[in-house]
Amino acid sequence: MNDPIPTPNPASAPAPTADAHQGLHSEQGALRGEHPGRAAQPVIKVADLAWLEFTKPDLDRAETFAHDFGLSTAARTDEALHLRGAMAGTHCLVIRRGPSSRFIGPAFQAADAADLDRLASATGHKVRPLTEYGGGRAVDLLDPSGIPVRVVHGVTEQPAQPLQQPLVLNTGTSTAAARVNAAQRPPREPSQVQRLGHVVLSTRVFRRALDWYLRHLGLIVSDFLYLDGQRDRGPTMAFIRCDRGSEPADHHTLAMHLGPGTGYVHSAYQVADLDMLAAGGEYLRERGYRHSWGIGRHIQGSQIFDYWRDPDRFMMEHFADGDLFDHTLEPGWAAMSASGLAQWGPPATRDFLGTTPSPGVLLQAVSALREDNEVDRARLLGLMRALSR
Repeated sequence: MNDPIPTPNPASAPAPTADAHQGLHSEQGALRGEHPGRAAQPVIKVADLAWLEFTKPDLDRAETFAHDFGLSTAARTDEALHLRGAMAGTHCLVIRRGPSSRFIGPAFQAADAADLDRLASATGHKVRPLTEYGGGRAVDLLDPSGIPVRVVHGVTEQPAQPLQQPLVLNTGTSTAAARVNAAQRPPREPSQVQRLGHVVLSTRVFRRALDWYLRHLGLIVSDFLYLDGQRDRGPTMAFIRCDRGSEPADHHTLAMHLGPGTGYVHSAYQVADLDMLAAGGEYLRERGYRHSWGIGRHIQGSQIFDYWRDPDRFMMEHFADGDLFDHTLEPGWAAMSASGLAQWGPPATRDFLGTTPSPGVLLQAVSALREDNEVDRARLLGLMRALSR
């Protein structure tokens, strides 16, 4: 990437003391000897996901979809498009002009400038200035899957824009004064994106990648999923949040799962509420964009969700009302299944699950089985069974 993404902290994490999962959708927690879901002495603890980077050949088309999806343009040149949400903060997407559409990698926000120096020292990399829009400094790394990961600090943050407000609701047991003699008419317009919430990645080296993110970025696991009948082999998916101590963080900022493919699965963007999500979905539908799955409510993370494909087939999610956890929560454990992805809503589609038969899917599976990684025949069959249940 060209500005474009290209000594350990001795403080150990406090022992988790709470379990919000018990009696809900996950089992009680880890069995003896299972993955604890956090590193004892992480190098740093990132504060958030800053942005995602892509290349695309048509910036005009990318910008049109972004505006229809609810993002706004923070800056644009002939070679790069920087997009933002309405909340105060840095830009949340960077799209660079390139010969093909591809995901480059994520950038995470360091909590302190000294964290960049600590991370650079621990990894043998350098801290370098960012010279394009937003400025700041960065350390550029590669995760075990080969995905570029950037950690940044000092990037210029933009002030908040006027926000779409959640609707005032009358419930069965209470009546809002503002909803007396007042009809509810949410406009059919783009769902205003407030902020980037999370990114989901696929990897053939799940355990190595998981441990790398926990060790280097101080992320902690909210939920593990395992393959039915293979729990003794360890988890195959993790929903991972930032460790901000007693300050609550999104249930997951990063999610990863074992699979024959490597790289981007989808990214998620917060909107005000269910009505804004639904009305914005109708707006996208009227403009001919491809719907992938929704509307529903997830189990891990509890978000109300709706998934769409952009013109380059990248999957993007509108979400509202996600879980917030502090550092005391232990990981939940549950068996992976397609039906276990939502509390309510339509069944997960093949498009969302990535199970639509195609030569590309078959080629990925054959390639994964031939390489030295964590995808073997039993794992692949287990994944196929989980995605069909």
